[in-house]
Formats: sequence, C-alpha cells, structure tokens
Amino acid sequence: MAKIVGVVVSDKMSAGLVVDHKLVGELRRFPEHEDDRYALVEMPTESLVRTICEQVVLAADGTKGISAVGVALPGFIKNGVVEESPNLPQLKGARIEALLEQQLRYHDLEIPVTVVNDADAAAAGLASVHGRLDSLVRVWTLGWGIGYGRYPCSAGVWEGGHSVVTMDEKERYCGCGGRGHMEGIMGHRAMRLRFLDMEPEEVFEAAKAGDARCLEFKRLWHKALAAATATSIHMSGPGRFFLTGFNVRFLDMAMLRDYLQQMVKMSSLQSYALEIVEDDPLLRVIGGAISAEQAVGR
Repeated sequence: MAKIVGVVVSDKMSAGLVVDHKLVGELRRFPEHEDDRYALVEMPTESLVRTICEQVVLAADGTKGISAVGVALPGFIKNGVVEESPNLPQLKGARIEALLEQQLRYHDLEIPVTVVNDADAAAAGLASVHGRLDSLVRVWTLGWGIGYGRYPCSAGVWEGGHSVVTMDEKERYCGCGGRGHMEGIMGHRAMRLRFLDMEPEEVFEAAKAGDARCLEFKRLWHKALAAATATSIHMSGPGRFFLTGFNVRFLDMAMLRDYLQQMVKMSSLQSYALEIVEDDPLLRVIGGAISAEQAVGR
C-alpha cells in the first residue's frame, strides 16, 4: 500500500497522510486561526514553499516509506509549472514541483512531488470516495471563483470556469478580464462587483422574496451553470457531475435541471446525473494523493 502525503492549498492549507486512498491520522490545517485567512496569499513564493513542506513533514509524522507527495493548487499547472493562479498570484511562473522537491530534501525526504489543479484533485477524491475510479467524474466548485475538475485527468487546460456562456457585452466581471465567462456571473468576487450594494447572500434572499432584479440574476446564475455543464456534456459525453464549494448553498436544483433539459436534447446524451456534495478539504487531500500515486506509476 502506497504511503502518500496529500496537500491542498487555497485560502487555507490542509495536509494528511493517505494510505490506500484513506486518511491515516489527523488532517493538519494551516493557519489555525480564522483571522489569518489571507496569510497564504500574502506569503512570498519561497515562504509558501517552505510552509507546504513543513506541513508535509507534520502530516507524515515520522512515517517511513513515504513514496510521493501530491499537492493541489488553484490555477493552471502544466509540466510542474504554475502558468496561472489568480488566487495565489505569487506562484505564477513558479517551477513548483522542482521547488518543493528541493525543499523536501532539507527534511531528508527524497521523493517525487506531483502538483495538480485543486478542482481536478476534488474530482479524483470524489471518484475514490464514490467508488468511481474507473469512470468519468466531473465537478464544479462554486466559490470565490469557479473551478472545473475532471477525473481521470487528461491533457488540456480545463479552465471550465472561463467557459463563455453569454455574448452580452456588459458581462465583463470575470477576474481574468474576459467577456461572457461563467465565472464572471457565478464567482463570489464577480457577484460582489455586480451588486455593490448587496452581498451575494442578500441577493439570493431577495430573489426568494420576489425582488425582480435579484430574481433575474438568480435565473442568469443558473443558466450559466447549465450552459457550461451542457457544453461539457456535448464535448465529453454524459456522466456524473458533482457540485460543491461554499456557494453551492445558492443552488436551486430544480431550476438547474430545467435549464439543462432545455439545452441537452440528444437522447443519447441525457443520461447525466447531478449531485451536491459537501465542500470538504479531505476530498482534495485524497485526490492529490491519488494523482501523485498515478503519476509515480506511469
């Protein structure tokens, strides 16, 4: 049984020892205090690399025979390099796998590191937990931005949150600056920019109460998710889509299903399934470990 340390880095960091796709021991978290939620984004690259490695050592807790480390990060990672990471901008351009492997040597750990997108790690973790490691699994993470994870991971960019879902020239709220993006409608940051006088929670509460402007936006929000999901179905076929992230609380499943049924009409593509799951960092930790295990085995 492979012993692998999985780590997920977002606004916080979680790390754990994964054996046979299950957590062994406790899940370690950094920083410990909620008040330090911006601690990671404010760290220079060198400090962040050191902190990740320190958490790896703590998660291993003296265990011998660690074979790999799997790290899940937000952004586009290709060949061990962070090409884009809007949520951790200090990492853009970093040869992150090489930096982590070098730093781990200072802790007497000569082991390979695999770095993957955090949404892809979530998809791998969900595939494992639901016994679907032999199936196509996709996940939308609805949070500050919008993540799209896919298992099994394959070559490609897979920045599904930047799917173009409208040609409205006014839709320019995406953090990347692109027009008509799903994230520019559904992302938490984008919603705050759109409704400067209301928080996203207030917008959906007002929609429930019948406010016309907010109800129109609620419909747009669900249409955006349906459109991006329909595009994935038309490109990669039907299958199971998991929906997670702290803003999954806004989801009206009946409304989403209705819009999706309007968009996917080919009978051979209608065997898709939608499921809401809790946003648990453990899934990404396990998924990161699975990604590392598969990379070592290739």
